[in-house]
Amino acid sequence: MSVYKDRVTIYEVAKAAGVSLATVSRVINNQSNVTPETKKRVQDTIQRLGYRPNALAQGLATSRTTNIGIILPDTNYVHISNLLSGMIDIGKIYGYQTTLFVTKHSMEDAKDAMSKLITSHVDGAIIFDDILNENDIKVIESYNIPTVLIGNKVEGEKLASITLNYEEGLKDFIKNHAKNESMQFIRLPNEGRLISSLEDIAREILSDGNLSVISCTDSYHATYSYFIDYFNAVKEGYFICPRDSIACAIQNAAIDTGLKVPNDVQVMSIIGTKYSSIARPSISSLNIDFYEVGSIAMRMVTKLLKGELKNKDYEFKSTFVFRSSTKESNL
Repeated sequence: MSVYKDRVTIYEVAKAAGVSLATVSRVINNQSNVTPETKKRVQDTIQRLGYRPNALAQGLATSRTTNIGIILPDTNYVHISNLLSGMIDIGKIYGYQTTLFVTKHSMEDAKDAMSKLITSHVDGAIIFDDILNENDIKVIESYNIPTVLIGNKVEGEKLASITLNYEEGLKDFIKNHAKNESMQFIRLPNEGRLISSLEDIAREILSDGNLSVISCTDSYHATYSYFIDYFNAVKEGYFICPRDSIACAIQNAAIDTGLKVPNDVQVMSIIGTKYSSIARPSISSLNIDFYEVGSIAMRMVTKLLKGELKNKDYEFKSTFVFRSSTKESNL
């Protein structure tokens, strides 16, 4: 029977024990209003079926569903979709209801999303939007909502954080693979503090003015069109891109204008997703498993709600993955 433990539900326990769902929940929550005989019968059934209680079963005692509010910048990006999938999958395990708020990388939308989240009376929250500043985080803390912030390191009784360490990965990439190169950093509108800080890091490492900036629209098609014209005039380049979808646009534009990757044009992506490996040539990138980030964030919220979270700062470190869009180190 142990093979099927994950499939056993509270409904099956109630049916097998001949009691109501509420009675099973009372036993799970150690409430006193259950006769000793009934309590033993339910406990024996739980042990026999191998049932493991979740938040749904525990919530039945109060007829209340745990609602987790999620604030994200945009679900159209692959890494954000992976992040959300991790949250939702773990939320389902705990029987949580989730409410999604999208900010579209706008400070006005971010503040509006925060207002909606608070007035929705959520039990906990996960926020991934590095447009929010220190004052915004203080507002979050003042409402006493157990909250995990991704990309912002915070301190507070009911606050926890997940930091995304791309800094070390970018330093490793430049110092060990491209320090002597002249590079272009692709800047997108409303890109947030994370990418802006990485631009500064790249500029510090690439001495003698070896980093220039190209501002693009946050769109594959617009970026592709821009670089078709660019490569008709400039027949080479080494580009650091915020995301691999933008890297794909530049790489495809180079190939379609007759240039070769990586001989003429080299491309590297900061945020790597499935596009990095399925593109042809495949794209060198800094990788963090965003599905795992989402999973950990939801687990941290669960422990915050119970007052059991000991480690309130969890770090994900990126790793540089060398692929076909860049040359071997010339250092």
